Amino acid sequence: MHFFTSITANYLPKARVLAKSVKKHNPDAIFHLVLSDNMPEGIVINEEPFDSVLFIDDLDIPNQDSWIFKHSVVELCTAVKGPAFVKLFKTTNADKIVYFDPDIAVLNNLEELEKILDKNSIVLTPHQIVPDTTKEAIIDNEICSLKHGTYNLGFLGISRSEEGLRFVQWWRDRLLEFCYDDIPNGLFTDQKWVDLAPAFFDDIFILRDKTYNVATWNLTHRNVNTDDNGKLIIEGFPVKFFHFSGFDSGAQEIMLKKYAGSNSALFKLRNWYTQELDREGQGVLGKLPSIYSFYSNGELITPAQRKLYRLRQDLMKAFPFPARVIEDKLCYYYWFRENASEEILEKERELMFKEQELDKILNSRSWKITFPLRVLSEFYRNQFINKK
Repeated sequence: MHFFTSITANYLPKARVLAKSVKKHNPDAIFHLVLSDNMPEGIVINEEPFDSVLFIDDLDIPNQDSWIFKHSVVELCTAVKGPAFVKLFKTTNADKIVYFDPDIAVLNNLEELEKILDKNSIVLTPHQIVPDTTKEAIIDNEICSLKHGTYNLGFLGISRSEEGLRFVQWWRDRLLEFCYDDIPNGLFTDQKWVDLAPAFFDDIFILRDKTYNVATWNLTHRNVNTDDNGKLIIEGFPVKFFHFSGFDSGAQEIMLKKYAGSNSALFKLRNWYTQELDREGQGVLGKLPSIYSFYSNGELITPAQRKLYRLRQDLMKAFPFPARVIEDKLCYYYWFRENASEEILEKERELMFKEQELDKILNSRSWKITFPLRVLSEFYRNQFINKK
């Protein structure tokens, strides 16, 4: 099988851990890296665990510079997944291609998955496969899935069948046009689109095996233990892969403490993952800014500048290379400064200030120290509410 992930340069340590884990348990695997960024200096591709590297220039995206500008970095890394599937099916002999988010670690062989793809065109994993029972878990998990998508697109398996290729083409087209984090308008990057897939396509296999795509959002019904050899198991079966979604923001640790309780196996896994990332250069590479976050003059591209641009056909036509800043001011950077209303600019400044203040709080020592007290407070508050 062929595998790939999609990253910017600061996610290179995670992609390394993922690729090595795939190949450790699946020696015949071929792993591709899709990089929406420049390759960091000093990286020798032949020494990396990737069999090939695809850049955005390789993905045949129309009006590429304009298209990139319309997306945040996160939106961009998800939007290229569809074009990457299409490109890999065209340029390799792969019969089966599996996408993994970079913050996944494969913990066992995937022979069963390969057999499933022998018989099915599309394989999806739902965020949850068992209904939650407490109000808190319903809010955290089920309502979250209603907002972000039923199926977790951190994993997607496609076989080279007529229906598989038809799905990939449809999904690619939607991502080229509508891959935005815009929940009020029914979009959550690449993920919400696949809610429609079972209605549009046949030959979809919904993988409800608890050992696949284990993550904090499904721990309420997945009791993870270890066998005699120290390997993670669920109900006696080996865990295939674990998804560390929200690792960098701290959300993964918070939800792990909330739903894993005293399960030492999962905290040992998190510690192992942290050590692996450190070994792969997280301390340095994890801080690299994306080249697509900035104008050519080094100024940061703001969300308001991206959103206004993608809403205005006249701006896209007038400025086909919006990130390029030129001295005669005939560019989007100066147009926005001179023509965007003060109201838009004020909202942008206010949003950036709030984000900076929130980052300060979440990264403060006091916030981290008081975490156990906040968890305890929330527990007793819920106990009181439930008794009422």
